[in-house]
Amino acid sequence: MTQQKQISQKETILTPRFYTTNFDEMARMDISLNKKEFEAILEEFKVDYNKNHFIRDEEFNQSWNSLDPKTRALFIEFLERSCTAEFSGFLLYKELSRRIKNDNPILAECFALMSRDEARHAGFLNKAMADFNLSLDLGFLTKSRKYTFFSPKFIFYATYLSEKIGYWRYITIYRHLEDRKEHRVYPIFKFFENWCQDENRHGDFFAALLRSQPQFLNNWQSKLWCRFFLLSVFATMYLNDFQRSDFYSAIGLDARQFDIQVIRKTNESAGRVFPVALNLDNPKFFQLLDFCSAQNKLLLELNNSDKNLISNSIRKASAYFKLSTSLLHLFLMKPIDTTKTWNTVR
Repeated sequence: MTQQKQISQKETILTPRFYTTNFDEMARMDISLNKKEFEAILEEFKVDYNKNHFIRDEEFNQSWNSLDPKTRALFIEFLERSCTAEFSGFLLYKELSRRIKNDNPILAECFALMSRDEARHAGFLNKAMADFNLSLDLGFLTKSRKYTFFSPKFIFYATYLSEKIGYWRYITIYRHLEDRKEHRVYPIFKFFENWCQDENRHGDFFAALLRSQPQFLNNWQSKLWCRFFLLSVFATMYLNDFQRSDFYSAIGLDARQFDIQVIRKTNESAGRVFPVALNLDNPKFFQLLDFCSAQNKLLLELNNSDKNLISNSIRKASAYFKLSTSLLHLFLMKPIDTTKTWNTVR
C-alpha cells in the first residue's frame, strides 16, 4: 500500500526552493525588442514534442525490493529532490501565466506551456516514487513550503541557469548510461534524452527574456549579479553532489568529474547570454569548491552530533567562516568578459 510522504525536512540554502516574484512588473514587461523570437519559441512549445514521451513501459512493472538498501535510499532521495524541484517550477510558471495573461499574452502562454512540461516531469517522478511505496503529497507541499521572493530579473538569471544546468545534468547521465546498462538501476534514466530537451527549450525561453531586457545584461551591476548566480548555482550543485557521491557511484559515475563536466558545459552555455562567465581554468576554482564541500560536510556532521556542544559550536563557527570566505574568494576571482574573450574558455 502506497503511503503519502509529506516533505518535512529542514530547509537550507541547498534544498530546492519555491519562488514568487513581482507579477505586476512581469505583466508590464516590454518584449517587443525580440517579439519574433518569442513567437517562434511559443510555436515550438505548442508542438509539444514530449506529449507521448512520459509513458511508463513494461520495465517499470517489477518489484524494486531487491535493490541494495543503501542504493534504494539514495535513489529515493534523488527522486524526492527532483520531484520537488520540478513541482516548484510548475507552481511558479503556472502562477505567472495566470497573473499576466491579460497584459502580456505571449509570455503568459509560454509560461502556461512550460508549467505543462514541469507538471508532467513532477508527475512522472512521483509515479516513480510509488514504485518504492512512497509518494509526495504535492498539495501539502504547496501549502507548507516557504516561498522565496525574487525580483523578475533574479528569476530570469536563476531559472535560466537552473534549466540549462538541468539539461547538461540529464544529457550527461543519459549518455553515460546509454552504453552502460548494468549501471542503469531504474528505467527512469531511459527518458532523460527527450526530457532534457524540455529543460533546454525552457532555458532558451529565459535567454530570450534576458535579451529582451538589455538593462539586465549590459551594465556593471548585471555583471556582478550574473557572477553571483553562476557561482550560486554551481556551488549548490557541487556541495549537494559531494554529499551524495554514493548515488553517482551506484550509476557508475564519479560525482566530482560529473559536476566538473556539467559546470563547464553550463558555463559555456551561459557565456552566450551572460556578459560574463566564470574562469573555470583558474586552478584554484575547483580546489576551493572541494574545500567548501569538505567544510559543508563537516557542518552536517556537527549538526547531527549532540556531543560536546560547546566544542561543536566553536568548530561550526570555524567551518562557517572558512566556507563563507572560500565562497567570497570564488566570487572575487576575475571572470571572463564573454562579449570579448569567450574563445579563451573553449
